[in-house]
Amino acid sequence: MDHTPHPPDSPADRVDGVVWLRPEYQGRQGELVTLAAGARLVGVSAAAVSNWQNRYPEDFPGLALLTGPPHKRTKWAVAVELVAFARDQRTRERDRTGPRNPQRPGAEIAAEQTAHYEEVLRTLTEREQRQKKALARTRTARRTAEEKLARARARLTAEVDAVVRLGIPAARTTTTEKEIRP
Repeated sequence: MDHTPHPPDSPADRVDGVVWLRPEYQGRQGELVTLAAGARLVGVSAAAVSNWQNRYPEDFPGLALLTGPPHKRTKWAVAVELVAFARDQRTRERDRTGPRNPQRPGAEIAAEQTAHYEEVLRTLTEREQRQKKALARTRTARRTAEEKLARARARLTAEVDAVVRLGIPAARTTTTEKEIRP
């Protein structure tokens, strides 16, 4: 099945730099992908897709749309066809050269990053909850200590006032180091 682009038959097929090579996809542009975006989608370089198109013209998915000025066209293909071709191509390469480590598809990398950041967020949320509880305990302990300090200060003030009222000199109310030693 030959999917090489052929020029449209009439100038009416060219509208604002748009050339439909597969008119059945008009109105279904969401199913199309540029070859560069398709390369990212399947995890290869744009050059690899270009090489596939040149090396396997009979098997490469047919272009559906050309856009842009004639000297620099953007090529569009059907996304599912391009993904299927890439899958077949990788199988063909693996059979021919043995096991390889191809570039990972962008979707796989994005999925792993998403899972990683979801785990990071879960861990930080748990840590925040633990710290909130610890902060609540610390604030309770601080209030208790402030209350005890206030009572101790009140008791000290009362003792000092009592000593002053009784007229006992302050020097006699404190025990010196000499008095403690036998």
